[in-house]
Amino acid sequence: MTDLGLNGKRVVVTGAGGGLGRAFALAFAKAGARVVAADVNADGAAETAALAGPSALSMRLDVTSAADCAALATRLSDDWGGVDVLVNNAALYGGLERRPFEDIDEDIWDRVMAVNVKGVWNMSRHLAPLMPADGSIVNVASATVFSGSPQWMHYVASKGAVIAMSRTMAKELGGREVRVNVLAPGFTMTEASLGLIENARSYGVDRAALKRPAETDDIVGGALFLASPLSSYMTGQTLIIDGGRQFI
Repeated sequence: MTDLGLNGKRVVVTGAGGGLGRAFALAFAKAGARVVAADVNADGAAETAALAGPSALSMRLDVTSAADCAALATRLSDDWGGVDVLVNNAALYGGLERRPFEDIDEDIWDRVMAVNVKGVWNMSRHLAPLMPADGSIVNVASATVFSGSPQWMHYVASKGAVIAMSRTMAKELGGREVRVNVLAPGFTMTEASLGLIENARSYGVDRAALKRPAETDDIVGGALFLASPLSSYMTGQTLIIDGGRQFI
């Protein structure tokens, strides 16, 4: 792999127990970073860490829990002396039922907001103080914010909030030279996506410029770029990777 300036960097990836989160963690490890794979699914996180190599760590983490986030921050401070990159990937996605917005259960709405929005805030407020001047936060949103996705308002609204939060965080952390950017993938072939949509491999292909579905390898380069010195003067921005679906 081309040197991205990530060798030895201390990287935390949430939602790393599978899917895109695992792909992010393994890509950072391949680039030479030390990785913490964090997930509410402890077994999945441990499996990702094992795949990432001997320098990787795993931790069971509920991003909605301030105590869990604080415990991770303490561990990083004690064991690694801080953190260079935070990838806020954890989200409720695969198990969500598509419904008209007026029929979404209030409890489900609140749970989506707790994980997808509060979780980003929780992790960022606990880990940002541990970052050096070249630190980077990559918040994972969704291209659905720009295209809309019928019967999925809770998810789309939560990811829109992530983009808005990231702009504010970028302004607040910019004086410390900590960057905050957003990665907004389109529909990507993961276990969660396959469970959501029938005939997932052909979903949306006709509405994109590139006539194939996205695989995880198509997305991870965006996270590496946003975390690396290659994007050192980029903050508060949203990088959409959806095969050109937004302009068709």
